[in-house]
Amino acid sequence: MKRYLLFFGLLLVFGASEARHIIGGEITYECVGEQAGGRKYLVKMFIYRDCACTNCANFDEIAPISIYRCGVKQDCGDFTSLNAFDQVNVPISTRGAVDPPNFPCLELPPNICVEEAIYEFEVTLPISDESYHFVYQRCCRNVTISNIFNPEAAGATYTVAITPAAQEACNNSPVFDAFPPTVICVNQELEFDHAATDADGDQLVYEFCAPLLGGGRQGSTGFPGDANACEGVSPNPPCPPPFGTVRYIQPTYTFLNPLAGSPRVNINPNTGLITGTPTNLGQFVVGVCVKEFRNGVLLGEIRRDFQFNVANCQPTVVADIEKDSTIAGRQYLVNSCGENTVQFENISFREQFIKEWQWSFDISGRTQTFDEWSPSVTFPDTGRYEGVLILNPGTDCGDTANIFVNIFPRITADFEFEYDTCVAGPVSFTDLSETQADEIVAWNWSFGDGNGVFEQNPMHTYNRPLDFPVTLTVRDNNRCITGITKNVNYFPVPSLIVISPSDFLGCVPGDIFFDNLSTPIDETYDIKWDFGDGGTSGDISPTHTYTEVGTYDVSIEITSPIGCTTDTFFNELIETLPSPTAGFLITPEDLSNVKPTAEMIDQSKDAVSWYWDFSGLGTSAQQSPTFTFPDTGQQTVTQIVTHLSGCQDSLTKVIDILPLVRYFLPNAFTPNNDNSNDGYRGTGVLTGVTDFNFSIWNRWGEKIFETDDPKESWNGKKFNTGRDSPNGVYVCLVKFRGPRGKLFEYKSSATLVR
Repeated sequence: MKRYLLFFGLLLVFGASEARHIIGGEITYECVGEQAGGRKYLVKMFIYRDCACTNCANFDEIAPISIYRCGVKQDCGDFTSLNAFDQVNVPISTRGAVDPPNFPCLELPPNICVEEAIYEFEVTLPISDESYHFVYQRCCRNVTISNIFNPEAAGATYTVAITPAAQEACNNSPVFDAFPPTVICVNQELEFDHAATDADGDQLVYEFCAPLLGGGRQGSTGFPGDANACEGVSPNPPCPPPFGTVRYIQPTYTFLNPLAGSPRVNINPNTGLITGTPTNLGQFVVGVCVKEFRNGVLLGEIRRDFQFNVANCQPTVVADIEKDSTIAGRQYLVNSCGENTVQFENISFREQFIKEWQWSFDISGRTQTFDEWSPSVTFPDTGRYEGVLILNPGTDCGDTANIFVNIFPRITADFEFEYDTCVAGPVSFTDLSETQADEIVAWNWSFGDGNGVFEQNPMHTYNRPLDFPVTLTVRDNNRCITGITKNVNYFPVPSLIVISPSDFLGCVPGDIFFDNLSTPIDETYDIKWDFGDGGTSGDISPTHTYTEVGTYDVSIEITSPIGCTTDTFFNELIETLPSPTAGFLITPEDLSNVKPTAEMIDQSKDAVSWYWDFSGLGTSAQQSPTFTFPDTGQQTVTQIVTHLSGCQDSLTKVIDILPLVRYFLPNAFTPNNDNSNDGYRGTGVLTGVTDFNFSIWNRWGEKIFETDDPKESWNGKKFNTGRDSPNGVYVCLVKFRGPRGKLFEYKSSATLVR
């Protein structure tokens, strides 16, 4: 299938000041008239740029082109930019987008954009024994170029020379027929006609040549210097020859071998046809020179500097089928095991570009064709058959898939199993699979419980009951694979009934959890428990309470969902002993911080010893002890009594020790410093009170004393420090909150007598 080339500009982001958008260009000339002692020329410069990138520089709206006259008798190397014969500032003549090629077999990217600018001007030059050199320069190249050193600092020179011989002959330079594709396909055959047309019919010789340098990074951002100098980003005026050439990264790349390829990418010296197969992805600078000969005399040379981008290309039409494997890249293998009729699945793409398709197979020496998109083909016998799927036959936009079909003998998977359905144990599996090939070479068992093996005839033990789907997959020497699934209805009864506890000696009432450790059982089994005291249960692992003293037998019967039954009798498994009954009274019932002593009156039954715990504040072993509580609030009293059998019982009661408040105010006092009744304050029980306030008021309503300390007395003076208060009756007010937040208020008359 012939491979085409994609033609689009690589979308790179360039700095505007460095014009890293130009991807190629050249200068040509046409002799349009003779004048006395001179020639008139139409000069054209072609520049190409990416126009889909972001922040890229545009074309120069006015391009500075210098003309130098040197190179034959006068060495151009002696010149500077001040020695130009002439300089022309040329505006863009025409500009526009380059149409991408219409390749129906390749899908082009949606963001293709290549723009061409043409600069034209006429100039009259006297015939000279020196060459005229037209020069235009710009920096820089794309930083991502793969085949030259420091591409971000390497500019380009576009130049053409009109030699003395060309002047005498009023010669026209060759003109390239087309601009090269900027993207070519990796590992695909390249074929591009890079020919030029010569109006004079001169002989043209093509070759790869080294692209010319021109301009540099001097003057750009971060680099000092003059931007318009020879080493600047935009030399103005452009500088004279000779020009340096780009440095290729050797030995992989040279100007004669600018792309890595197998076969190598070459240009035909007679036709300009570029062929080869590029093998490396990347961007590559290429130079093409065309020498022009007339009667064996070299008249001149034009050169083009351009960029090849080697990328992965996606064809729009690819022949493909559902297959078992791929061999040798585009050859597909389909295997059919035991079925002579094969249903082929056509998965070729892209269908919108596929106009016609054809299947053909060599069957018994005859070619049979099918025009269905996905045909069903019957082969006469086992064996190997060859065929093809051709898309768009007879056109360049097509593709072919080579098909190999193996019709193998039938393979059948089967097995049987055996186990004791009523007694839990291993299941024995026997392989019954058959093949008409040489032999079955592999077995893969999946037992449905997450386990499996690769044996032919395995045994497997299940640890739980279930309807297990068991799958056997087999493979023969032809790699034919088939499988079968059968259900193993595994519901045996346990081979041994195991329960916990294995014996029990305890006190009544006894709550016992019977843990059924037997396997395999689940909720689908019928379980019957008999606890020996008239109680029963159908749970797998029940809890039962024994309320009477005695010795009890326990039995259990297990019936599987398929009717298998087993049972076990546990003789005298449970023995329960008598227990006492705790009980007591507490007197008095109205305990407080005033009366904190309580008497415990034992009312237990069948007890031979007693133990008391008084809220962790004290203990006693008496039958009916007394205890004085050191603090108020809720307290616990616990009685533990022991039977002669050793069984115990306990009872806990909660009592409330009330925090009582007692407060009394006297009716008179005598502050005469005789150390008897010299101060006035209240007395009583005030443990735990808060927000205490004690105040004294005279008969005129004036506060003359106040304190928040219950122990502080009024000494008869104003606020205990002023002058003595006169004899008489004073009012005393007292407020406070009790230990549990209750508000207490007292009002009394206090008589002061001296």
